[in-house]
Amino acid sequence: MNKGRLEAFSDGVIAILITIMVLELRTPEGVTWHALAPRVPVLLIYLLTFVFLGIYWNNHHHLLQATERINGRILWANLHLLFWLSLVPFAMRWMSEEPTAAAPNAFYGVVLLCSGIAYLILQHLIIVAQGPHSKLRAVLEHDVKGNMSAILYLVGIVFAFVSHWIAQAIYVLVALMWLIPEPRIEKSGLGEK
Repeated sequence: MNKGRLEAFSDGVIAILITIMVLELRTPEGVTWHALAPRVPVLLIYLLTFVFLGIYWNNHHHLLQATERINGRILWANLHLLFWLSLVPFAMRWMSEEPTAAAPNAFYGVVLLCSGIAYLILQHLIIVAQGPHSKLRAVLEHDVKGNMSAILYLVGIVFAFVSHWIAQAIYVLVALMWLIPEPRIEKSGLGEK
C-alpha cells in the first residue's frame, strides 16, 4: 500500500479541521479593542487547539516518513486517530462557550486523551508492521512523552471537576511538552530521502 495516499488524506483532514475551527470563531460585538476583550478566552482556547492539531500533524508526518510498510490495520488505526481529531472543533467550541464549566473542560480532555491513545495505537501498529528488527522499533520503543501525556490528560479530566484553571493548565503543559519537537526519529536518520 502507498503511504503517500495515507499521508495526503490525513493532511487534508487536519487542514479541514483547522478551517472548521477558525470558522467557529465569532467576531466581537463592536469595533474597538475593548470589544475584543470578552473574546480573549475563546482565542486562547483556539490557540491551544490549533497547537494541539499542529503537534499531531507534525508527529504524524515524521512517523509516516520513517514508515516503510503500510497495511490494513494501520489504515484503520489512522482512521481511528482521525475520528478523535475530528471531534476537536466540537470540543473547542463547547469549551469556548462555557470555559469555566466542568463538563466542557472534561470533554475537551477526553478528546485529547483519546487522540493520544489513538496515536499510540497507530504508532504501535506501524512499529509491528516494520518487523522485529526495525530501526523504528528501536527509536520509538520507550515513548515517555506519549505515556506521560496520557497520564496528564487523565489528571486534567479529573481536575476539570475541581478547577477549570488546573485542568486547562494541565492541557497547556502537555502542549508545551510537545512544542519541543520529538527528536528521536530525526536524530535516527529514519525517513530521510
